[in-house]
Amino acid sequence: MTPKLMDCSSLSCNLFRDVNLHQMLFQIQGNIHPHAIIILRNSNGTELLLAYEDEGVYLNIYGHFSKENILQWGEIPTSVAYLQSNQVMGWGEKAIELRAVETGCLEGVFMHKKAQKLKFLCERNDKVFFASLQSGGSSQIYFMTLGQNILFNW
Repeated sequence: MTPKLMDCSSLSCNLFRDVNLHQMLFQIQGNIHPHAIIILRNSNGTELLLAYEDEGVYLNIYGHFSKENILQWGEIPTSVAYLQSNQVMGWGEKAIELRAVETGCLEGVFMHKKAQKLKFLCERNDKVFFASLQSGGSSQIYFMTLGQNILFNW
């Protein structure tokens, strides 16, 4: 089964009605900013990575934790995306982080020269496209090229 990335803003309440989020989110006060729900590749659709705020947790389709580890970003990302390489990228204001989707382990970090808000656009062949979000309506498009060893050129 091919993993899919779902947009959290378009999820219907019926889809995950059994998920008991209050167990894991009881410490967060105020608004929660979801990034993505990623269906894990080797789980036959029964295990998810729920990415929100500056972390991600692994749940089964019944809302129970499926792994003890937590994906912990270095900062709250402005955008998160699942890549075909079975990795997840988070775009923060100071850095871009690359993590293994199955474990959450950090596999690469790319620091920005200056703080900026970046947003994932798409992945095509071996390239990941993203844009800077700037006030005043101007923005710039960037891309990274994935190498065979998942090393990047930027």
